[in-house]
This record gives sequence, structure tokens and C-alpha cells, in this order.
Amino acid sequence: MLAAAVLLWMGRTPICKCGYVSLWHGEVFSSGNSQHLTDWYTPSHVVHGLLFYGATWLLLRNAGFWPRLAIATLVEAAWEVIENTDAVIRHYRETTISLDYFGDSVINSVADIAAMWVGFWLAARLPVWLSVVLVLAMELFVGWMIRDNLTLNVLMLLWPIEAVKQWQGGG
Repeated sequence: MLAAAVLLWMGRTPICKCGYVSLWHGEVFSSGNSQHLTDWYTPSHVVHGLLFYGATWLLLRNAGFWPRLAIATLVEAAWEVIENTDAVIRHYRETTISLDYFGDSVINSVADIAAMWVGFWLAARLPVWLSVVLVLAMELFVGWMIRDNLTLNVLMLLWPIEAVKQWQGGG
């Protein structure tokens, strides 16, 4: 809830400016992307949860599930706030195909945090090999469907490559 309050304070819109909330919004190149509950970027937040579970298990194995989930939630919430700063939004628009990206709605950010919880919960219950398969399957499927995924998103945020940008744009 603190992340939602900070995002509202930053001027993020509570819900899509279209005036309604959809469970799923599948149009990547639209003003409704990252404005509704789930979209093509939701799997990347599930992947965050799977990865955060693995990282906290390695680093804080004796801490238990709930303290590690709290840490993962803080990291995910911090990312949602950072991702929605003007500087990061501007960087996305300049270096990726996300020309129409104006940041997430607050409800989308909260749903992204919930998606991370799903990934964290799954990782706590699945064998490691199945968690790895799930990460790979989501990354490959989303990459195939929209030419973007968590891996490409991080790459283009940290080290933009013009050839990747061209490929993502359909060229």
C-alpha cells in the first residue's frame, strides 16, 4: 500500500485514463498497456517472484518464507516506484520500442506486485528444475508473442542495442 501511496503522490494515475479496469489488456502498442490489471508484462513479474525466491533462499535461507517474501515485496515495490519516475519512463521511450509508454497506473503496479507474490509462492512449492522451466517458458513465450520480455527489457534498459530495438519494432 505504501508503494501505491508513493505512486499516487508522484502523480501516477490510479486507473487507466480510459475510465475502466480490464482484467487483461493484450495490446502492447496502445495507451492502455500497463494500465489494467494484467498484460503481456505480467509474466515478467511472476519471473521476478521466482528469481527473488531463489535469491533470498541462497542469501537468507534461515530467514523463513515470510521474512523473505517481505524483502522481495520491498524490492518489487521499490522497482515499481523507480520504474515510474520521469527519468526511467523517458529512458524507456528513448531506447526501446515503448514510444507510447507513459508509466504504469497505480492499479497495474499493485497487480504487478501481486504477480511477483504468485511467482514467489510457486517457487516455494515447485522443484527448482520446474521453476527454471517455468521462467524459460514464460520468457520464450512472451518474447515470441510480443518481441519483448524481462530479459530484453533489462537489456534495453541497461544497454540499449539498436539491432534489438529494430527487431522489436518488427524490422
